Amino acid sequence: MLDRKLIRDLWRLRGQVIAIALIVASGIALLVMSLTSLEALRETADAYYERYRFAGVFADVKRAPAPLAHRIEAIPGVQAAETRITEQAVIDVSGFAEPVMAVLVSLPEEGQPILNRLALERGRWVAPNRDDQVIVSTPFAESHGLELGDQVSVIMRGNKRKMTIVGMALSPEFVYAIGPGALMPDDQRYGVFWIGRKTMEAAYDLDGAFNNVTLSLLRGTNPKDVVERLDLLLARYGGIGAYERKDQISHWFLMNELEQLRSMARILPSIFLLVAAFLTNMILARLIAIERSEIGLLKAFGYSNFAVGWHYAKMAVAMTALGVLLGWALGFWLGRYNTGIYAELFHFPFLLFRPGPDSFATAALVSLAASLAGAMIAVRGAVSLSPAEAMQPPAPPSFRHHGSASGRGRSARNWIDQPTRMIFRQVLRWPLRAAATITGVGLAVAVMITSLHWVDAIDHMIDIDFFQAQRQDMTVGLSEAQGQRVALEFATLPGVLAAEGSRTVVASFHSGTRRHRGSIEGISADARLQVVYDADGGIVRPPPDGLILSEMLAQKLAVSVGDQVWVEVLEGRRPNTQLTVAGVFETYFGMPAYMELEALNRIMREPHRVATLALLVDRTQEVTLFAELKDLPEVAAVALRRALVDRFNETMGRSLLVFVGFFIVFASTLSVGVVYNAARIALSERGRELATLRVLGFSRWEISYILLGETGLLIAIALPLGCLFGLTLAWFISLGFESELFRVPLAITPATFGVAVATTLVSTLLSGLLVRRRLDQLDLIEVLKTRE
Repeated sequence: MLDRKLIRDLWRLRGQVIAIALIVASGIALLVMSLTSLEALRETADAYYERYRFAGVFADVKRAPAPLAHRIEAIPGVQAAETRITEQAVIDVSGFAEPVMAVLVSLPEEGQPILNRLALERGRWVAPNRDDQVIVSTPFAESHGLELGDQVSVIMRGNKRKMTIVGMALSPEFVYAIGPGALMPDDQRYGVFWIGRKTMEAAYDLDGAFNNVTLSLLRGTNPKDVVERLDLLLARYGGIGAYERKDQISHWFLMNELEQLRSMARILPSIFLLVAAFLTNMILARLIAIERSEIGLLKAFGYSNFAVGWHYAKMAVAMTALGVLLGWALGFWLGRYNTGIYAELFHFPFLLFRPGPDSFATAALVSLAASLAGAMIAVRGAVSLSPAEAMQPPAPPSFRHHGSASGRGRSARNWIDQPTRMIFRQVLRWPLRAAATITGVGLAVAVMITSLHWVDAIDHMIDIDFFQAQRQDMTVGLSEAQGQRVALEFATLPGVLAAEGSRTVVASFHSGTRRHRGSIEGISADARLQVVYDADGGIVRPPPDGLILSEMLAQKLAVSVGDQVWVEVLEGRRPNTQLTVAGVFETYFGMPAYMELEALNRIMREPHRVATLALLVDRTQEVTLFAELKDLPEVAAVALRRALVDRFNETMGRSLLVFVGFFIVFASTLSVGVVYNAARIALSERGRELATLRVLGFSRWEISYILLGETGLLIAIALPLGCLFGLTLAWFISLGFESELFRVPLAITPATFGVAVATTLVSTLLSGLLVRRRLDQLDLIEVLKTRE
């Protein structure tokens, strides 16, 4: 009998049920999308790494003899070791004016590498003893429209060689193929070229030697021990510091993205599930208030407290179950779509999207728990009523005149019409109910602001990093550090308006037990093109001595201004020194550290050296300058700021705009659900009152004004509170998405607040029209016959 009543109630309240189900579906879809994407990427990466033997330890060295490989293999815990040659080079692609960067990686003369094996997607392997054949990374070839048999020019130590493409492949080592100084992969301007070992030895004068080694480890081996022993072996040959897989740049970026997905799964769905719990409680509490007499009759007929309580709890479960089913379907589709976006960003030869039941079960259990928690208070109110008490109408709320005794109060009533006074009186009679509606609409505005905040934050990040801190048009990396006169030489190239030199060295930072492997960039104290820019305070000039650390790096090392940090430079003479933290600045990307250029050169005991040049360029002469750079033997890398910004916007826009649109739809659903439920329940509660007013001569527009005016008043209060909620929520999410890769600034423009408010108003207007339509269909005779 109670189940039949439940079905009738669900059908009668179908508008509210659908609204709650959509909000639950929003939270479920977000949670399922995040969990399935996370599961798919993790499973794909693990399978890819294992199948193609991704190395566990990496090390670069200036030049080490080939027989040293046997001593490396003898390090305890090493399963396999493979030496090779890697170099940065400039590539000349026919039909593409800009110089293209590539990392050149040697291949064994026969067969696959032992570690970091290639997933050959097209073509064949490089033939033995052929110095004119190359395998290129598939994304690079596709971005340039290259086919098997096409030729590209590779500039190796100043010698331009024509290479024929014989294969296209992917590698677990370059899942996230990113060029020097870039933040996003740019397959058009950065690629991976695999060339025969003998060709690389001859080109870079490394016959019988190597400059890179990779290791795989036995299960249970501590990689730190292997890294320390490997560093000792390579130190005398110019080792640049071994590092574990977790510090390998491609893997590091991938793990950071997975951490962002994990944060999304923790933070964003909880917002929608919290609101769903709130709405469930609101609907059930007001339904129970309306059905007091029915509850009394049920208990008088012998139904137990548990039976009555479970009846209303099942209503919450039924509404949530509908949302769970919708959320599962939508979450599965979004998870597949989201994983596809990540698959384009991270280059995998295959993609394993086969979500298990855990993600769906977790989402369902979390949503059911949230809804039941929201219904608990209302259900407790239902079972606590005795039959005699329940069958009596509730005591009317206390009412008193506000300010009626004074002339001011009478004056206020004179200019406020009767329907408006009824609106204010209703709000004052039920303050908790009004607060609940205000909170719901405020949360809808907050979600909208939080969604749009991402666009503002990305724009702010681009402005700070690409325009305030980097004012050059082009950055040129040299194959080796050279004297500062090289900046003067580059300043004479066609189109170059100004040139400034800098230098970056790989270093390990120590503070107590805390360590960080990174780099120090040396810039001139009077630099104008590439400066240290504090996002909170403008340009910071490096002092003659000491380090300037980013806020995130200072937090990781637990140091502040005035503290000492041990710095071990991992290249050149490998100096080890103690430096004072002279300043801390805020930046949104990475964890950089800066020094004054000559101070860094003194530590390196290599005065007046630069390895990177920042160029200010005349755009009208770029093509001529590109042609010159392609022929300079000392040029190892070229990066255009314009290209970096375009690629960053393209990559972020492809994924970010999807999420922003997704959240705007969900926030609109949230506002519709809250307002529609509040107005619809108010109509069911006040139907007799409104019908009486109609009989007394009030028009339809007047009673619509009385009902919807109350909602409008609450919305007017909720909008500014929602803006405050949104600011707080955006701040909280900014903290939750903080990582070593990037930080999301709290940057919200006035336009974002305006769009959020306008969108919420449109959504609530739609809800009001739906309720207004039901009000027009009100049957006066039927309503007035209803027992009070």
